[in-house]
Amino acid sequence: MTENTPGGTQPPDQPKRGSMRFQDAESTTPREPTLAEQRARKQAIAAERDRGITEQRTRAEAERKASTKRKVLIGSGVTVGLVGLVAAWYVAATPDEVTATCTTSDGTVVDNDDYCDENYARSHGGYYSGGFMFIPIPGGGYNQYHYNYGGTGAPGQKISGGSYTAPSNANVTTKSGKSVQRGGFGISNSSNGKSGGS
Repeated sequence: MTENTPGGTQPPDQPKRGSMRFQDAESTTPREPTLAEQRARKQAIAAERDRGITEQRTRAEAERKASTKRKVLIGSGVTVGLVGLVAAWYVAATPDEVTATCTTSDGTVVDNDDYCDENYARSHGGYYSGGFMFIPIPGGGYNQYHYNYGGTGAPGQKISGGSYTAPSNANVTTKSGKSVQRGGFGISNSSNGKSGGS
């Protein structure tokens, strides 16, 4: 069928002016991309590749930093633990300083520290037993003496405070400066392995 127009006739298969034609996807051959399109596509591929490399580097750097941070934290924890252990060992190994005061059996402070020394007692005919030094007195019998650890008092007065049990891990000296016991891990007493008040 033909259509009459002022300028003549148009064949029926020709589209009208101002109309659109649609391509059939199955039968239409795609056109080759232009040089500009090919260049743009290559640039997009290169940019995508560069972005991927950058992301890999960023991830690797972040993992390296995280690993370093973990190592530092672990190292800090180990250091703090070691410092605590050494400090605890030092406190345990550092003996206290305790003063031993020689007293009679009823807790009266005596002026002569030798009365609580086992060697002194033996050299004067006495002996050591049950934590006491027994020193003979003229006319028969014995006076009993033992150390008080950490108590205070003047000769002739009753001892105040302290204990009659020798402290562990302590340097024990008398008021006159005589060593009764050396503290630390290897505790030793000056009285042949015995302490006058133990």
